[in-house]
Amino acid sequence: MEDLLSIENLSIEYEIERGALKAVTDVSFSIRRGEFFGLAGESGCGKSTIAFSIMRLLKGASKVSGGEIKFNGKNVLAFDREQLRLFRWEKTSMVLQSAMNNLNPVVTISSQLIDAIVAHRDVSKSEAYKMSEELLTMVNIDPSRLNSYPHELSGGMRQRVVIAMAMALQPDLIILDEPTTALDVVVQYNIIRKILEFKHTAGFSILFITHDLPLMLEVCDRIGIMYAGRMAELATSEQLKKGGTHPYSKGLLRAFPSILGEKKRLEGIPGSVPDLVTPPPGCLFYERCTYRTDTCIQSIPEFSKISEDHFCACHNREQVLSHG
Repeated sequence: MEDLLSIENLSIEYEIERGALKAVTDVSFSIRRGEFFGLAGESGCGKSTIAFSIMRLLKGASKVSGGEIKFNGKNVLAFDREQLRLFRWEKTSMVLQSAMNNLNPVVTISSQLIDAIVAHRDVSKSEAYKMSEELLTMVNIDPSRLNSYPHELSGGMRQRVVIAMAMALQPDLIILDEPTTALDVVVQYNIIRKILEFKHTAGFSILFITHDLPLMLEVCDRIGIMYAGRMAELATSEQLKKGGTHPYSKGLLRAFPSILGEKKRLEGIPGSVPDLVTPPPGCLFYERCTYRTDTCIQSIPEFSKISEDHFCACHNREQVLSHG
């Protein structure tokens, strides 16, 4: 399958008082056309930072210090103002965390949808209004709510409006950054089901960022697991369901209960993420890892290929696999 998005050796830093915080370091992965790709990891590992860098939304003290982001073979980081305007929403759109709070509170839903459509399509406002009606119908909201203000809608409805807005221009890639945060499980299920339906009919690619690893294992084709700004493991959902290869992946999987099968005691991952301003030598997971050896503290493990669609950054992956 052809790559739609390719991230190569991406590094991103935030300038803070103590120095440069290395939020993302040497991360590489690709998203294929029509693929549902997941990015997992605990808070602060760099997932959202990567999403913002794809959309060129990093501001202020943040900067891309190395690497490339290629979309259809073109380097996004080199786009000029007009190329970037056409890229956003038309080629790639994004649903932010707590998106239901990102609608303009003093503007009607119709105005916000119409503005996005008219900015990128040569259509009249009446045509854009009709398109907006169709979009709301797609996400199971009565078109009559177009004239409502955001505060007149429930949290789940506002979230669906933002998702409809993200799909308005039928982009090639939609980035979903915690799209169901703060919503109850029934609403979460309906939103994810609707997104899957749209993906099936429209054929776009998805970058799905969430803490909900069990959900990710059910809906994603491949998953990248990040730790402390680096990619720890990249594998298919089926490969990860067997237990993962990186100690951190295995720890994440043990921290979630299984709905089916025998009951098992849940296990957390001891310790905390290292300081990313002055990171320790070697593997950043060393202090929390039960498989660590002297080699781990001497050098950073290479993110290397294990098998087709399976990569891992661990010095002792053979030992990890032998323990199941």
